[in-house]
Formats: sequence, C-alpha cells, structure tokens
Amino acid sequence: MFVADYLETSLLDWEGKISCVLFLSGCNFRCPWCQNKELALGKAENKISVTDIINKFKNKKSWIDGFVITGGEPTINAGLKNIISEIKNNGFSVKIDTNGSRPDVIKDIVSSGMVDFISMDIKTSLDKTKYDIACGVSVDLSAINKTVDILLNINPYVGVSFRTTVVPGITDVEDVKEIIKKIKNKKYSIQKFIPRNTLDEKYSGIEPYTEAEIKEMKEFEGKENINRLVTL
Repeated sequence: MFVADYLETSLLDWEGKISCVLFLSGCNFRCPWCQNKELALGKAENKISVTDIINKFKNKKSWIDGFVITGGEPTINAGLKNIISEIKNNGFSVKIDTNGSRPDVIKDIVSSGMVDFISMDIKTSLDKTKYDIACGVSVDLSAINKTVDILLNINPYVGVSFRTTVVPGITDVEDVKEIIKKIKNKKYSIQKFIPRNTLDEKYSGIEPYTEAEIKEMKEFEGKENINRLVTL
C-alpha cells in the first residue's frame, strides 16, 4: 500500500477537521486546467508506505481527525480499498475526493461502511460537449450522473459535498446554476482557478474570474447551498 505523496496536516481538505492528506498518482481525466500535473499524468510514483504514514499518528491521535485520500483520482487505484481498510483499522476516519467517474467503486466503499465523507468534483454543467472539454477526454456522463445520484441518496452517516473549480471558458454562472439544481440541498463549494502548473500550458495564461464575478455566481436562488469559497 503506497501513495505518491502526503501532507502531514491540513485544515482545508476536510471542513471542520484536521486531516492528513494522501495523494495517489494517476487520473483517468486530462482536465487542461488541472494543477496537479504530475499526479494526473501518473508521473509521480506511488512509493511512500501508507503503513509508515499511519504509524506516525498511532500514538498522536489528538493531532488529526482523519485521513483524506485524493489524487489524481483515487477510485482508479487498485489498492484503494486496502488503503482505506488500513486507515480504518487504526481508528481513523476517511474522506475520499473523486471525479465521480467510477460509481461502482463509490457504491462499493459506501455500502461496505468504509468511508465517512465523500467530496465529488463536478467540472461544469452536465452537458456532454462541455464536460468532455472540461475533462480533456470523452467522458461517460451516465457514470457521472450515477455517482451524483448515489451521493444524493447516501446513508446519512456518510458526509457528502460537491465542488467546482470555476475556469473561464469552461464554467460560468449558468453552469453553476445548473449544478446547484442537480445536487439539490447538498453542500457545494466553488474553488477559484489559479493559473499555475496547468496540465495544458495555454491555461497558465488564462485570467481567472475576478472576486466580483465569483460573487455573482453566488447571488441567485439556491445560493444558500454554497457554503464557502475556496481559493487555492
């Protein structure tokens, strides 16, 4: 059981909790604006022992509340369930970040009671053409919708949130409105795109939305679903 990298403590990756963040290498999307280029392309090797990381916290459980498993895309990693089991067996909570492309994996780990929180990235409105552009590959939109439906109807013991990185030319205020309609009353956060280390170098030259434009995205019916603005 190995990961590509980890962040010992974070206050941002699991709202209201102090977490250790584990990064898995490899992703099935190629979002041109992605800022985790090495992880997305699988160039960062998964060679850091999860057991060694957990051992650092065994006698210091007051330091963190749980582990966040992110990527890349965790659900394409064959060792994901083993990593989750190792964390849970040592008495820690688990949060998964996902792009929603593997509903079978999400359903499995949820029904097995393996996770405490799931956060899904919705790239833009659920339009096939727009989603393919946002993800840089041809996306099975039925899989994305299935994952959303799973999370909308999840057992109440599992926390759920959705989020969108708003990138000019990919996601606008109308897209945000459509996403909020889709996710109903679930928590939703907007992340402001910062043009650095992007997968497609052209996106490093894109001017991000201004704070005023971000504010506009929150000022419509349903805005109470947006719980915070995150700037990376």
